[in-house]
Amino acid sequence: MIRALTLAILLATPAAAERALTQDDILSATLLSGWRAPDGRHFAALSLTLAPGWKTYWRSPGEAGIPPMLDFDGSRNLGPVSLRWPSPSVFEINGMQTIGYHDALILPIEVTPRLADQPVEMRLRVDLGVCKDICLPATLDLTATLPTTSTPDPAIRAALADRPRTGADAGVAAIHCTIAPISDGLRVTASLDMASLGGDEAVVVETPDPAIWVSQSDTSRAGSTLTAVTDLVPSSGAPFALDRSQLRVTVVGANGAVEMMGCPAP
Repeated sequence: MIRALTLAILLATPAAAERALTQDDILSATLLSGWRAPDGRHFAALSLTLAPGWKTYWRSPGEAGIPPMLDFDGSRNLGPVSLRWPSPSVFEINGMQTIGYHDALILPIEVTPRLADQPVEMRLRVDLGVCKDICLPATLDLTATLPTTSTPDPAIRAALADRPRTGADAGVAAIHCTIAPISDGLRVTASLDMASLGGDEAVVVETPDPAIWVSQSDTSRAGSTLTAVTDLVPSSGAPFALDRSQLRVTVVGANGAVEMMGCPAP
């Protein structure tokens, strides 16, 4: 409920002053058809270009953000799909911390065709939010034929290389979580022994269940120890069983992002 009210305020309050703006003034988009790898996977991408000063959001955008929703219904020869998110940035919208991208985004889309020797006819609908002084919803309908060519696209390859580093690659010495019940869910306190990523670091905790509301982390650093406290609230509004191995913890700073899967007990 709190998230819904926050988004409503962001979307509605300043809009009267910006009625002349349209989606086309702010955002342009294409599907990059990409290439077919030797192992059969195909790498395509959603390419977004934003007007100066405008931003859009990461998969976990913070309490005030609008997460993108991608729908591939109507595609042909399309098997499993995975999104390969590049490292996002931390910024503020109306005084609230959010996580996403400014100026442009190339979001790689990894596809496994059902028939490996045939092209994929991709149909993609994207619902997303774009923000500057105000936030506006946007809807994109895109199509592309993904050929069987094996020539890589340099822009997609660069976006794949810009993914968050793993904990091992970033030299994270340790990560552990304590979990305690609260009146309407669980409180997770994550402690990470790692070098600073610079700037105002944000720690994002994600669960595999999108129905669980996740608060913005209260983050602090003391030397090499980064601590983040996050509340998880399910629709039942009560404590619940949590699989630690399925927690994903991402640290975002001025110098990139680090992503870790699993958060064991101390």
